[in-house]
Amino acid sequence: QVQLVESGGGLVQAGGSLRLSCAVSGSIFSINAMGWYRQAPGKQRGLVAHITAGGTTTYADSVKGRFTISRDNAKNTVYLQMNSLKPEDTGVYYCNKYAYPLYSWGQGTQVTVSS
Repeated sequence: QVQLVESGGGLVQAGGSLRLSCAVSGSIFSINAMGWYRQAPGKQRGLVAHITAGGTTTYADSVKGRFTISRDNAKNTVYLQMNSLKPEDTGVYYCNKYAYPLYSWGQGTQVTVSS
């Protein structure tokens, strides 16, 4: 059974930074492309960034230049460094595989950016 445990969210003022972490257990982490997803209030969950097994990264236009996704295969952990945060970045952030079939979702971590 794969478990995803996200952490690192919080309340931050616009322009601030947060670093999210996602610990993955129960899978062969290093071979999977991983993604960070965001569910804003009243909206569907969407992909904001992903990283391949080889370390290639891709970002949604809305976060490009501000967010950085990385991974530590030795720790089975994927990170999301978020800088220059904006109120529209508010939401619950989840990690999961990039490709289907996805794992069962974790509890996510709440990020709230105040203006």
